[in-house]
Amino acid sequence: MRVRRLGWAGLEIEAGGERMVIDHVRDLSPLFTGWKPGENVAVPGGRASAALVTHLHRDHTDASALSEVLTQGAPVLRPAPGHGDDVDNVTTLLAERELVRHRLAVEVVDVWSTRDLGPFRVTAVPAVDGLGDPQLNWVVEADGQRILHGGDTMFHGFWWLVARRFSPFDAVFLPANGAVVDAPHLQPPSPVPAALDPRQAAAAAEILDARFAVPIHYEPEQPDKIAGYVEVADPEAEFRAHAGRRAHVLAVGEWLDLAT
Repeated sequence: MRVRRLGWAGLEIEAGGERMVIDHVRDLSPLFTGWKPGENVAVPGGRASAALVTHLHRDHTDASALSEVLTQGAPVLRPAPGHGDDVDNVTTLLAERELVRHRLAVEVVDVWSTRDLGPFRVTAVPAVDGLGDPQLNWVVEADGQRILHGGDTMFHGFWWLVARRFSPFDAVFLPANGAVVDAPHLQPPSPVPAALDPRQAAAAAEILDARFAVPIHYEPEQPDKIAGYVEVADPEAEFRAHAGRRAHVLAVGEWLDLAT
């Protein structure tokens, strides 16, 4: 199995002659005002036979991008819709509407459920979203290797459960920008980051016994974000400092071959 970083939280995974994508996006401008479509992200190298999304925030679920890269009828596995009214679900409604419009083969999956998708075995594992929306993380196994994709989860108490069931991991891909969110519908604002900061990501990688710990959900040079979204100044450097020998930073478009 080999894995390519597509930018932001996106991954492309190849095994057994097939390709899968996780949180693949091309256009982040609905959330990030200074981001031009296609900027700081890579395009998968070919058609994908399946897609996983960690949650329905627009920087992780881009139905238009998925429709361009997926084969006809390819499954798109996702968590359940949010509970409550439109105010509660304001950060997921755009992606929900786009998934319907593009008529993708979307399937809602439950936590701890496992699916075989061609050469890939995928398991939805618990995650905690900083805005209270449903989120899953994904364990992907193929070719005798195992990875975890961490979406933009917060630190939580499920790491040890995931570790007991799956560790060691060949690679874990974890958010590291430590985003603090001050949104109008979430007042008073949270006193903790809505996504793992570099120190927390390094701790999760240690719990999961990862051979490689790869930071995601950040870019070295960020365009302007929406008001109230504040990130760690230098996630990459901080992650290297905390993760030590596990740290393996990938540039956008770079591959990690887990067979070597």
